[in-house]
Amino acid sequence: MPKAKITDEEALAFHLEPSPGKWEVTATVPMTTQRDLSLAYSPGVAVPCEAIAENPETAYDYTNKGNLVAVISNGTAVLGLGNLGALGSKPVMEGKSVLFKRFADVNSIDIELDTEDPDEFIKAVRLMGPTFGGINLEDIKAPECFIIEQKLKEEMDIPVFHDDQHGTAVICAAGLINALHLSGKKIEDVRIVLNGAGAAGIACIELLKSMGARHENCIVCDTKGVIYQGRTEGMNQWKSAHAVKTELRSLEEAMNGADVFLGVSVKGAVTQDMVKSMADNPVIFAMANPDPEITPEEAHEVRVDAIVATGRSDYPNQVNNVLGFPYLFRGALDIHARAINDEMKIACAHALARLAREDVPDEVALAYGKSLSFGRDYIIPTPFDPRLIHRIPPAVAKAGMDTGVARRPIIDMDAYEHGLRGRMDPTQSILRGLNARARAAQSRMIFAEGDDPRVLRAAVTYQRSGFGKALVVGRQDDVKAKLEEAGLGDAVRELEVVNAANTHHFETYKDFLYERLNRKGFDRKDIHRLVGRDRHVFSALMLAHGHGDGLVSGATRKSAHVLDRINHVFDADAEHGAAGVTALLHKGRIVLIGDTLVHEWPDENDLATIAERAAGVARHMGLDPRVAFVSFSTFGYPVSERAEKMHIAPTVLDKRGVDFEYEGEMTVDVALNAKAQEHYPFQRLSGPANILVVPARHSASISVKLMQEMGGATVVGPILSGVDKPIQICSTTSTANDVLNMAVLAACNIG
Repeated sequence: MPKAKITDEEALAFHLEPSPGKWEVTATVPMTTQRDLSLAYSPGVAVPCEAIAENPETAYDYTNKGNLVAVISNGTAVLGLGNLGALGSKPVMEGKSVLFKRFADVNSIDIELDTEDPDEFIKAVRLMGPTFGGINLEDIKAPECFIIEQKLKEEMDIPVFHDDQHGTAVICAAGLINALHLSGKKIEDVRIVLNGAGAAGIACIELLKSMGARHENCIVCDTKGVIYQGRTEGMNQWKSAHAVKTELRSLEEAMNGADVFLGVSVKGAVTQDMVKSMADNPVIFAMANPDPEITPEEAHEVRVDAIVATGRSDYPNQVNNVLGFPYLFRGALDIHARAINDEMKIACAHALARLAREDVPDEVALAYGKSLSFGRDYIIPTPFDPRLIHRIPPAVAKAGMDTGVARRPIIDMDAYEHGLRGRMDPTQSILRGLNARARAAQSRMIFAEGDDPRVLRAAVTYQRSGFGKALVVGRQDDVKAKLEEAGLGDAVRELEVVNAANTHHFETYKDFLYERLNRKGFDRKDIHRLVGRDRHVFSALMLAHGHGDGLVSGATRKSAHVLDRINHVFDADAEHGAAGVTALLHKGRIVLIGDTLVHEWPDENDLATIAERAAGVARHMGLDPRVAFVSFSTFGYPVSERAEKMHIAPTVLDKRGVDFEYEGEMTVDVALNAKAQEHYPFQRLSGPANILVVPARHSASISVKLMQEMGGATVVGPILSGVDKPIQICSTTSTANDVLNMAVLAACNIG
């Protein structure tokens, strides 16, 4: 499978649009009326101020302190890029802030301090203590990072955590627990070699020693070789703490007979001969980024019994900090912790290790496009495992409570775990799964409107993201000119541009279309013009003949026109059971609405078919379908001829014997609100509906556009379902990203 390619232009555009940066602040309280403002500020705000002044602990009740972490850096060691300075580090710190939110629902603000003086840095952070529930230090060079973190831990009463050190150490420890489990070895017995005595390396070896590794069994190396007792060159107090009495002087000597290698150093630091010299079932954690000390392929070439982990996502066993820091802070914040101690880090490592040994949920396998099970190539959970949020923080919180750093212990741990499950946005895993499936499918995607810059940008992104081959229908010179205008001039060599003039299948397409349309008023000249001049028809013919695997169109013409043209080639109409289903993603919920594309005024049988199509789309997205036939009436009241078909449609599904939940007719609030459903105990839905079948296309259109414009919902679709081949039709207002999303849906063959 091809690796995703990210260009400089794409990276800059991502940070520029839709607004500069990666996060914004939104209010969690109403700000509409004068009364709202009086409560939020003066005079109402005086009441919680006085309460906090009297009892500081209540700051966790009346402010956002309890779910707010600062990501703080001075930019002296940025992502392997070196000293970029405080301002140069800001994009990284913004990124870290959004990872906190994305993975553990922790609010985070990035703060860049323009100083390399440790004392100034310490003072600035200490003075900000009242604002935050925790401090995440990031990208600070060694040895200053050790000094800064230690001093802040001593002076502050909230968790201070340098992720470059301890984040790597925790994930490394989790992986090592399982690697030793597989190789039948114990941590107190193994010989460990660490290469790289910087912040991460020192933290790794310290954590492993606190977990039982013996000091004399741990050899630490840096650029000058083994750190041994008596060495003076290139030493500091943190290295000296791990000096051992040994005759070994080089990494090569240290590796001979070693059970475990930990690398946080540089590409190529480990040779195949070094790996050959290691003990049976060697464990190799080559964590240098972006390129490991030795690749898994190189290691396995000489040692098939090796268990290998790296820092890269394109290899098995990725040591990824995002498995640690969000959940460590989540657990620490939820007990109002004074610190994150070793016991909490070890609890995190053991919880991660246990999770990797359990059966992997189907949704994770679906997202990664392969089956995952505990073994040599799966010793660390994947970052997108949905269980992380409710499995890791409770373990961290319990360790914090057991060691006395919790200000407010959790009484009901089961309720806490249940609450954690509800924190995460389920739409994220759905979209991620679709992307993974598309990448696994490697579909040749036909982009019908190669004269539109949005479509061209989507086509380039589709191919560079590793989803498959992009086939653009258009003129070569026009495509080239528009790509250059969009700053993507180099992409013209990557895309395959197809048109009626350069295809070898022109006559075949004409013959096929003539056979379909000759009894519908089309003669040979009409067919020639359609195939030669109409890109929608031409693209559909490519798809029908297997010259592409999916089709995306509609960005330049109204959907009705595009659907009419596609119907020249395919049976994509109401008569043949086609339907359009639009997905609305809003505040962690996903609701499908149908029909938004095909049926103008469906009858009860059409409505039942739409429900079946929508249920199929829902299942493709990993949802259990719950269909509501919605109207302005609920179960017959008020009585209206207009609502009659919505009342009858469920009985049609009764006769068809479908295998999903459905009910109706009902108003939208009853369909979507569990409390409202309680007033109708006889109704058959087990929870809020996730599919709304509406009376007509105009009501579908109004609903979708109202939610998009007023509610801020993300709209995906309409998804064309019930057609032989994957065809997706965008709207004329689509952005390049919208077009890309439709291509991903087509690649997943949803419909």
